[in-house]
Amino acid sequence: QVQLVESGGGLVQAGGSLRLSCVASGSIFSIGPMGWYRQAPGKQRELVARIISGGGTNYADSVKGRFIISRDNAKNTVYLQMNSLKPEDTAVYYCNARILGVTMTSSGDYWGQGTQVTVSS
Repeated sequence: QVQLVESGGGLVQAGGSLRLSCVASGSIFSIGPMGWYRQAPGKQRELVARIISGGGTNYADSVKGRFIISRDNAKNTVYLQMNSLKPEDTAVYYCNARILGVTMTSSGDYWGQGTQVTVSS
């Protein structure tokens, strides 16, 4: 099947930076939109940033100008560069990708396991 594996989370002071990575592997023919979502305690999961295969992006208003999403199609990888981090950015960050699999059974929307980002004030 298909797996998404995130890395790069951690603890950082306010104003600092982190870079998240997410690698897709498995029975992949092609990858459509990829995105990062986050979920803080007691809150719903929300879209942070999204990028299509051609490179077009969109961002949540709360992260515009601070976060940058990018992807390397050759490596099936999506990145999230997070700058000027704030305590309110603290959440579990999840990678999402729409996969066209080698077989029909491996096609669909996939999620990573999540990586914790904690920003201290």
